[in-house]
Amino acid sequence: MVIVGEVYNRKGKCMGKIINKLAPSMLAIDFGHMEDELKIAVDAGMKILHVDVMDGYFVPNISFGPPVIKYVKQAIPDTFLDVHMMVVNPSRYFAKFLNLGASNITIHAEATEHLREDLLNLKSMGINASVAISPDTPISDIEDVLDVVDMVLIMSVYPGFGGQEFIPGTFDRLKALKAIRDERGLSFDIEVDGGVTKDNVKEILDAGANVIVAGSAVFSGDTAQNIRDLLASF
Repeated sequence: MVIVGEVYNRKGKCMGKIINKLAPSMLAIDFGHMEDELKIAVDAGMKILHVDVMDGYFVPNISFGPPVIKYVKQAIPDTFLDVHMMVVNPSRYFAKFLNLGASNITIHAEATEHLREDLLNLKSMGINASVAISPDTPISDIEDVLDVVDMVLIMSVYPGFGGQEFIPGTFDRLKALKAIRDERGLSFDIEVDGGVTKDNVKEILDAGANVIVAGSAVFSGDTAQNIRDLLASF
């Protein structure tokens, strides 16, 4: 992790440090060797693991549930679990995932009618509360919750499937969100998920993201070397 800057409010007060972070995505892991791959990633420098939870309704796919989260937490107990809920009415599952060891829960603005209430509920439970938006959702839809979130996840592919190519328009969305954050003197992280490679990660960071979710770019091939290659751009 590398500190790349600080955020100041209009009065010049430092609101927090911005740190670049890599969050390998479990969606791309080899499940036949999951525990080995997780430990290789930790040894190579992984401190955050991104876990996609899909319900088959919000997105047309189903992924990990509570048993997998529990297993992962037992295998790598010191790793920050970044749980990305692609789930309709996600508040139904907050307590369960918190009890299983989630460190951050990200919910989609499109998946709940009570976004601010859900985020405040998460924060009251003592967990990081974050919001995600899909590629077609305008940033303006979440501007009224930016004061309560720990992180904003900008999807750079359409949610639900791994292995998609990065949507180029994401760069402008990252720049716009960073400008809003800086203008308002807020200090939330900006995360990107989808289509990240060692060839575009530097440009993504330069556009304003500081948390990089990478699936195939980490777990396809030599996991340890892939992590080192990505971190070299940080």
